[in-house]
This record gives sequence, C-alpha cells and structure tokens, in this order.
Amino acid sequence: MTYMPKIDRRSFIVTAAATGGGLALGLDIPFGGPPVIRAADGSPEVNAWVVIRPDDTVVIRIARSEMGQGTLTGLAQLVAEELECDWSKVTHEFPTPGQNVARKRVWGDYTSTGSRSIRESHDYVRKGGAAARDMLIRAAAAEWKVSPSECSASNSVITHTPSGRTITYGKVAEAAAKLEPPSEVKLKDPKEWKIAGKPLKRLDTMDKLTGKPLYGIDVKLAGMLSAAVKECPVFGGKLKSFDAAKVAGMSGVKKVVPSGDAAVAVVAETWWQAKSALEALPIKWDEGPNAKVSSATIGDTLKAGLEADKAFIGNQQGDVKAAIASAAKTVEAVYSYPYQAHAALEPMNATAIYTADNCEVWCGTQNGEAALAAAAEASGLPVGKCDVHKMLVGGGFGRRGRSEFVSHAVRIAKEMPGTPIKLLKSREEDTTNAVYHPITQCKLVGALDANNNLTGLQMRISGQSILAAVAPARLAEGGRDPITFQGLNPGGTEGQLGYSVPNLLVDHAMVNPPIPPWFWRGVNNNQNALYLECFMDELAHAAGQDPLEFRRKLMAKHPKHLAVLNAVAEGVGWGKPAPQGIYRGLAQQMGYGSYVAAAAEISVTGGNKIKIHRIVGATDPGHAVNPAQIDRQVAGSFVYGLSALFYGECTVKDGRIEQTNFHEYNVMRMSEMPKVESIIMPSGGFWGGVGEPTIFVAAPAVLNAFFAATGKRIRSVPLKNHDLRLA
Repeated sequence: MTYMPKIDRRSFIVTAAATGGGLALGLDIPFGGPPVIRAADGSPEVNAWVVIRPDDTVVIRIARSEMGQGTLTGLAQLVAEELECDWSKVTHEFPTPGQNVARKRVWGDYTSTGSRSIRESHDYVRKGGAAARDMLIRAAAAEWKVSPSECSASNSVITHTPSGRTITYGKVAEAAAKLEPPSEVKLKDPKEWKIAGKPLKRLDTMDKLTGKPLYGIDVKLAGMLSAAVKECPVFGGKLKSFDAAKVAGMSGVKKVVPSGDAAVAVVAETWWQAKSALEALPIKWDEGPNAKVSSATIGDTLKAGLEADKAFIGNQQGDVKAAIASAAKTVEAVYSYPYQAHAALEPMNATAIYTADNCEVWCGTQNGEAALAAAAEASGLPVGKCDVHKMLVGGGFGRRGRSEFVSHAVRIAKEMPGTPIKLLKSREEDTTNAVYHPITQCKLVGALDANNNLTGLQMRISGQSILAAVAPARLAEGGRDPITFQGLNPGGTEGQLGYSVPNLLVDHAMVNPPIPPWFWRGVNNNQNALYLECFMDELAHAAGQDPLEFRRKLMAKHPKHLAVLNAVAEGVGWGKPAPQGIYRGLAQQMGYGSYVAAAAEISVTGGNKIKIHRIVGATDPGHAVNPAQIDRQVAGSFVYGLSALFYGECTVKDGRIEQTNFHEYNVMRMSEMPKVESIIMPSGGFWGGVGEPTIFVAAPAVLNAFFAATGKRIRSVPLKNHDLRLA
C-alpha cells in the first residue's frame, strides 16, 4: 500500500464530543508541552509545526495544499526563518485534516484558495518556528545549567556565548519537546530575514523531476478497484434508471451503483473497463426544467439585467446620473465574459476505503477539511472516524476547493466495504459536469467634461453570483454578493478600486442561470479588470489623451496602484517609440491584497494573427517570501489568463456544456507564450497573495494593445470567436 507520510493516528483519539460530529471552528495553537508527541518515525515533535530528528533533519509540517504554486516551500521558509535552522536539512510533511480536527485545529485553516495560503497563515506559522527555537535554546541551557539569555541559535546550532559551547538541535529536541511553550514570542523584522525573502530552490523540485511524489491519480492500494462515474448531462436533472444487467458480463465489471440522485458509476478491475462499461450502460435521465437552456437564452437574460431597475450597489460616490446628464461627452460600451472551465491537467479523482468503523480518502484537494466533511457526510460516519490523505495536486485553480468527487468515491466505496475504490472522472465528464467561472455582462458609461476630465463612471454588472449558488449564508445585507465587486471596492485590503472618480456607481443585477458557478483562479477580478481597464482605454482615447497619463490623473490617492502601473510602463518603454510593427497596452488592478499591473507588446499580421512578444508584470504583495516563486507564479498566471483570453469559453446547448476535451477547450502552447518580465516590488506593511492577481491584467493589457495596433475594440472573449488567433 502507498501512503503519504503521516503522524501515527493512534496518538490522537477523536470523539464525537470533541468534534460535535463536525469540524471544530476554534483555532488553538499549542506550541508544545508534555507529554511528548512523536512523529511516525519516533522523532519528537517540538511543536505542531516542527519535528527534529536525531540527525538534525528538520521536518516542517505544511497544512496548506501544494499544487505547483510553491506554498510548501514558502511556508517552510517562514518557519525555518524563525526557527534559525539549517535550510539544507529541511524537509516537510502534510498532516491530515483528521489529525487537525483531533488536535483542535492546531494547524489552523487547511484552505488553499484565494491566494491566501501564506498571507493568512504567515503570523502563526512564524510563531510556531519562533516558539520551537525558544524551547530548543531553553533545553540546551538547562543541560548546560546556564541562563537561556546567554545562548543563541543559528543554522541548527545552539551556542553558549560566554563559553563557546555548542550543541545541535537534534541533540536537545527530545528535552525541548517536554518543555512548556513560551506564552509570547517576538517575530523578526523582515529586514532581518536570512531564509524567508530569499529566492531559494523549492523543496519539491528534485522529487518532481525524478517522479517520486504521488498525486491523487497515482494512488495504488492492495486489492484496489477502479470506478468511472457519469452525472446527468443537464444541470439540475436526475437519474431515473439504468440497466446494470446489460454490462454485468463485460470484462472486469464488478458492480454498477448509483451515486446520489443524479449520477451512476461502474466499478471494474481497471479504469478503462469501468469507463467502457459506463459508456455501454443504458441510462435514463430526468432532464428536468433546464433541458432547453442555451447560451442564447442565458445571454438574453443577462442583457435584460443591464437595464433592470433594481441592483445591488457595490461602490457609490456622488451623483453619477447628474454627471452623465451634464457631460460634454459620454462614452458607452457593453462587455461580456463567458463560462470557463478550470481544465486542470489531472482530472478530478479520489480513492476511498469504507468500513462500518472507518473511512479514509486519498486525493488532491485545495480544502482538506471540506474533503473530510464530504467524506463524513457521504459515509454516514462521524468526522472522527474519517480522514483524508492530501496528495500533491495536479492543477487546482479553485476547482479542487469543491469536493463532490470525494463524495462520489465514498458513496461508491460504501457499496463495497473493505475494498479500496479509485474514482477517476474522465476528461469529458470533468469538463461537461463541473462548475464554471461565472458568466457576466457589463455596461459602462463614462462622462467627460469640456476639458476631457472624467467626471462620472457607471458600471452595471449583470450576471451570476457565486455565493448565492454555493454559500448563501455568506451573502451580505439584502442578499448582495460582495465577491461580485472584486477590484471595484471603495476601500479595504482585498480589492480596492484604483481610481478616484467624483461621481461613481458600480452595481450588480443578480442573474443566476442554472449552470453552476464556482471560484475560478482570479474569480471575478478577471472580468472586472477587463471591463474597467479596457473601458479606461476607451475613455482615454475619447478624451484624446495618452492611456497612461489619463489613468495617472485619477490615481493620485492610490499610490500603490500607481506604483505598479508606473513600473510596467517604465519596463515596457511606454512613451518611447516601439519597434516597427509593435504596439503596447497596459492595465492595473488590486486583488487578494496585492497590487498588480501589466504592459504588453504585440504585433498583428494578416489581420487576425496576434503575436505577443513581451509582457511585463509588476507585483507588490507587501512581503515577498520567495521572489523566485513569485516570478514563476506571474509567468504561470499569464499562461492561464492568456489561455482564457484566446480560447476559454464553455457554451450551453439543451442544458448541456458543449465542450468535452482539449480539442474544444484549448490552452496556450509553449510556442505561443510571450517573454515574461516580472517586477517584484514589495513595499512592506501588508501581506498580499501572488497566485492569482496577475491573471487579471493579462487580458486587458493585450486587448488594449490590440486596439493600438488595429483601432478595433474587442468587448467579448474569447478571441477565437472574432477569428483572432495566436501567432
């Protein structure tokens, strides 16, 4: 059997009384103290974050998910910095969500969405490292019978300054683990960082290059069977019936079972046998009321929302109607943004074993505790009798923040107790029966006075609310979805509008078609940045002004927004002549606590072939834990954002998603990728995310460059619908 490294669960007893049958909501981080808790190999746990082996190996526990973004390395750097350990001897492991619940959520939040893994856990993981360092120093001081104040730690070695005596962490870890943790610890000033803030190599690179780490799709357990699942192709439909006898004699088939009220699965010896039998299985669906829904009907509904009398207000200043009525010139445009699939390279999968007393799941997930809750609900067992082993994630993008694939795997496994069942969704099933980036349209009206100053701006967003569909309890007053207004907010740390307009109205007519929306990397910032930044270009050209200078006049009260915009403008050579046939565009936005901007250089040949030669991205995340990782995140963000711009669209016909695989839902190839120049400019004083923000500005920067090249405005994406392609 193949397992991820884990703590011996026998050390932790979870009872229904401890968990209340669900997940504990409190956050208690005890940094140590007797009795000594041991890792699976017997090494002492100095505290929940740090295990030190006798050979001085430092095992740092990582609660958040690793899906290629480098979170495990960044978090390990923060712990190691305060721990003062030898980075060359650092390794890591992932404690399970079940262990977290058993220990009163000692590792905090397990969610890796919203670019929050580091920005929301940096404080307590650093304190974990600092507390462990304090305990190690005190243990050494006790052995030497000296005052801890006479001792210091560096590079996994404790030194008694007056005498020069030294001892390594591995020699005192056992004694340190028995000490009470400090009640308070002082964290380093980032200016003192030696490990954090440095472009260190990732901890998992060599393992990935040699094929050592396991993803969910790689799990192999003794006696394991495989399952394929099919859900009703019409959203909201149900399973009526299926004829299992028709496939019972097919090679390898073991069982045909329903999963919930809208899906059916086949279990077989191999996945291909299960998939083949599922394709041959006669199934009858109750398609329900959405069988006639199409992209056209959805579009008509959204269009009506642009003129609706009532809407939720997200940002309002002054009297925009009066400003528009008295304007010397008005500019109006309607933009639209489609459904998009997450298209993770590794399709959704989970492996589950169910017995009457226990349920275990192996999967890649962005939310380990949500996966645990899904396993408990599907199995009917208390949370304390379930656990989830988090594997490396082969592409998340928000999609693996949802756990329906875990529910399917457990329900199927429950039909065959004691037998490991690996459920793997086919690419087609993963594309057509999923959750999607929400669809919206936006009408923008700008008012210019006689001096071509922007005096009024109105933005009406019409479209889906993610929260209304998936978490209605999180809706704000009156049912407003605050996430809809990402990047357009009047203030706050998440996504503040970067312009000061005296008369402003940003509102949302909530229209919720039956296609299920979800959080898609960058979420609503993607379309909001496209709408606003492309329209800012429209206003600048209507005013006869340079797009950069037009923006600058509105950004005096937004210095951090302006700083990243100025950085990319300088980086791309804005204001200087571009090479022959090269045209430039730029965009800026704030999201997930960070300030970002992009400037693109493109050429257009044959009227429809776009070559993106270069894209410069600037990011101010407050603190840069690993600049090299941020640089790679920026490049990866541009891949995702530009793929969406040129190719990303899911269309609906007869209540079904029409795209089934990568031949219909394309992504950028390496030959199409532009040169990326990343400017990382942490200004300090805050913690922002880096996994998503630069996605927002890729599309508007390129679209604005396309206008500069051709004089044509593109107000809907993807560009393939306009017969525009990457050269």
